[in-house]
Amino acid sequence: MRWPRAPRTLRGRLTAGLVVLLAVSCAAVGIVAVLQLGGFLTSRLDQQLRDAGSTYPASIEHRGTATGRDDHDGDEHGDTRRQTTGTLGVCLVDGRVTQAGVVRSGDDASDQSAPLSAADEKKLAAVPADGTGTSVDLSTLGEYRVVAAPGRDGDVLITGLPLEPVQATVHRLELVSGIVFGVALVVTGIAGALWVRWSLRPLNRVAATAARVSELPLASGAVELPARAPETLPPENEIGRVTRAFNGMLGHVENALTQRQRSEERLRSFSADASHELRTPVAAIRGHAELALLHPGPVPPEVTRALERITAESGRMGAMVDDLLLLARLDAGRPLERVTVDLTRLVLDAVDDARAAGPGYRWSLRLPEEPVTVTGDAHRLHQLLANLLANARLHTPPDTEVTVSLTSGPDAVLLAVADDGPGIPPEIRDTLFERFVHGERRRGEHGGTGTGLGLSIVAGVAQAHGGAVTLESGPGTTEFTVRLPRGARDDE
Repeated sequence: MRWPRAPRTLRGRLTAGLVVLLAVSCAAVGIVAVLQLGGFLTSRLDQQLRDAGSTYPASIEHRGTATGRDDHDGDEHGDTRRQTTGTLGVCLVDGRVTQAGVVRSGDDASDQSAPLSAADEKKLAAVPADGTGTSVDLSTLGEYRVVAAPGRDGDVLITGLPLEPVQATVHRLELVSGIVFGVALVVTGIAGALWVRWSLRPLNRVAATAARVSELPLASGAVELPARAPETLPPENEIGRVTRAFNGMLGHVENALTQRQRSEERLRSFSADASHELRTPVAAIRGHAELALLHPGPVPPEVTRALERITAESGRMGAMVDDLLLLARLDAGRPLERVTVDLTRLVLDAVDDARAAGPGYRWSLRLPEEPVTVTGDAHRLHQLLANLLANARLHTPPDTEVTVSLTSGPDAVLLAVADDGPGIPPEIRDTLFERFVHGERRRGEHGGTGTGLGLSIVAGVAQAHGGAVTLESGPGTTEFTVRLPRGARDDE
């Protein structure tokens, strides 16, 4: 048998607990009332038996010998006067029934015999002759309450009254109690559910406020939290304390978000301004170095080497400045160009460039037969793919196979770059798309030095196009998948 599942809501649990407690209380009251009533009626029956004494069984024992009787029944059937209908009289001699009769009424008044079975006689013989009431179940007459007392001739006289009236009264009480308690449980359950629901309304308002807060894009810098939960209950109320604590927590969260947003805005402004200001001096340094290398006169080899390093490092610094400036623009939400871009042609060009930069790798394509197009910024999408290919080349050993696949769907396009390299360490997978996060270098002498901004730009460009980038990596496999919607985003 399967037990019913407990309610999951607090309101359901409180209502169920209230109903269960009331049911247990009603059951306890009903059981005690039934037992007390049964005991009281049985004690009254015992008192009635003691008041009646052994008159009826004695008259049965001496039937036919009594004198001064006004009717013939007193001689033939014993003295039934002043005896309750159903009264049982039994005479026992040496544990054996010698006479037995029962008072009847109506058409059966002429027949006062009490047929008893052998089992009934054994039960009656076992009744102690001490005048205390004993309940016996007679197969021919039903349940009786009997009292046994010694007779005048050394025999035992038993007087009994039927327990059926007592049992009927007790059963009626059980039925009435069950109906009354059942109705009380139903009414209390409905009223309790309404009361609990009304009592938990402030808590529901707190939950609704928390749900609205959970739907806010707090990670994007939103700091305007919804109105606080109404504080309608006194501070000593438990729900009132929860409401005030929740509102206080919202205030702290809002202050923390405001401070964080201001800090991030200052940092982004500094990054954009610094990147913009650094472009000119870096370009000037590189230009002067290249101009010095073009000097026609003799230049010492160490000076030439130094100028070449200045040119290389200024070029690397210029690329980093450009990346930082791009990230600052993406953070600021500046709109990108929205034109139709042939992703198939873009993939072909990017893979050709990667093949020229990494001839020691095996580059493969998986493209659909029909050209795949999306709406976006062609230059930024090319930069996204170039960064993914450069990431695969920089962090895998030679002879690694890098596969670029393009899958067209009804609403979006999937661009995947996979390689069979050693994989990405698990400890950096969760932070791989953050800025200045470097993966383990597999090649140092040919790959140059990464800035740790490439995958950040990939995530930023994908998000600016309304898409996203995901990573799946394990031993011997790594795959970056970029999902791009086919058309323009709804918010643009």
